[in-house]
Amino acid sequence: MNRPTALWGLPCITVILAAVVVSGCAPASSTDESDVLTVIQSSVAIGDPHIVSDGLAGRSMIKTIYDALVEWDADGSYQPALAERWDVSEDARSWTFHLRQDVSFHNGETLRASDVVATMGRVLDPSIGGAFGTEGVYASYLGTAQITEVDERTVRIVTEDPMADLLDLVVDMPISPASALDQLPNAYVGSGPYRVAEHTDARLVTVAHQAHWRGQPEYSEIHWVAEADPEARVEAVLAGQAQVAAGIGIQGRDRIATDGGADTAEMNSALAIIFMLNAFDGPTADVRVRQALNHALDLDAIIAEITDGAARPLSGYLTPGHFGYNPETMVYAYDPDLARRLLAEAGYPDGLTLVFDIPQVMPDEMPALSQVMVEQYRDVGIRLEVVEHDDRSGYSQMVRRKEIANGAGFDSSPWSTYRVLREKIHSGLQGPWWEGYENTEVDALIEQAQGTVADADRQAIYRRVYQIVRDDAPWIFLYNPTLYWAVSADMDWAPRVDGLLVFR
Repeated sequence: MNRPTALWGLPCITVILAAVVVSGCAPASSTDESDVLTVIQSSVAIGDPHIVSDGLAGRSMIKTIYDALVEWDADGSYQPALAERWDVSEDARSWTFHLRQDVSFHNGETLRASDVVATMGRVLDPSIGGAFGTEGVYASYLGTAQITEVDERTVRIVTEDPMADLLDLVVDMPISPASALDQLPNAYVGSGPYRVAEHTDARLVTVAHQAHWRGQPEYSEIHWVAEADPEARVEAVLAGQAQVAAGIGIQGRDRIATDGGADTAEMNSALAIIFMLNAFDGPTADVRVRQALNHALDLDAIIAEITDGAARPLSGYLTPGHFGYNPETMVYAYDPDLARRLLAEAGYPDGLTLVFDIPQVMPDEMPALSQVMVEQYRDVGIRLEVVEHDDRSGYSQMVRRKEIANGAGFDSSPWSTYRVLREKIHSGLQGPWWEGYENTEVDALIEQAQGTVADADRQAIYRRVYQIVRDDAPWIFLYNPTLYWAVSADMDWAPRVDGLLVFR
């Protein structure tokens, strides 16, 4: 495998941040270059690992540097990590995690229960903030929980209400030694298979943590290289400068197919491209209008035009990979005549005018997507006005304050079904992304699920919720994008179900 030149031609810069040496030059190393993996992606910014984020690039690096109590396997099932086993009470309120005895942090310290308790205290600290409106999300779940050290190897979490999906939260809580927490986010000390050696805006170098509890990691070093241009990422793999390139899009897939010098991997993401509808007041408070908005769209035509076919129509608020997705739930049929009848029944026989807010980025296709929707809605008598917002963070805060017009373009990204339901659907909780939708049966079922420890029984409840919410249409359900990676032809690698690049 070939190692890229230092920062792809950028000047050599060296900075010291806390205890971590950050350098723009390639480190001196006697490592066999065939044992070095180079990954190229849109960014190598890690940020604060305890901020809630669903960004694949940052989370991939965090999962490489840190371990959590539990982890997902390649198929999305929970497996032991720092906790070798766990117990949950019948009422789903008390969780006990039994820690491994052979875990060494990158600074040489040994994992103790006090590290877990201290880390979770930081995760729940309101001063940590959030990204794009996610501040306080974890505290809304566990802010009243009792998180205690039973002994050096045992941690107990007791929640005020039943929380059968607690693992959905702790899987994304990277554990640090208590002594290193005050170094964040300037230095990263975890127990993961790789430790940070160098970090700049353009590159992150992680080296094997030889004392990792799993044993010797697969690679001696992983170089994470930032490249904003997807085409350049593809070319890096074709030129042998990188072994894996993330986020290459369908155009990158086609480029590799033409060249033949590398392979592509693909999978359907956990991302749902949707419009949240204002169910508080106005026309979209009427379920018939919301259903009409779904029936009036030709999703196949939208996917073909906006994504070049690299997506699947959504049948509801989850993707097929989510726990509780109902495979029997149908996608809204494209039926303009039915859409017109529903509008007439709702009191709009001559059509109506709606205003939708959209961000200019995240998802980046939102301006083009909204214009296709304008054209399709015109056919059923809906005059759609689109208001673009260039401040993405401010846009998220506006949606969180529930100040949208009739609808707001968004991407629903949590891999956790529980988080989607609690933060966006449950009317009693009125979470950050809830926009006025109310159904008491749905609320009751969500609460029933949280008291149901057995996965199969809880999944059955979630599937019932999925069908009801689909029929109530609090969102316009659009599509689930496909992710593509470029992979060296001599590399045996396949993406995980959550889309993260995790190397052990």
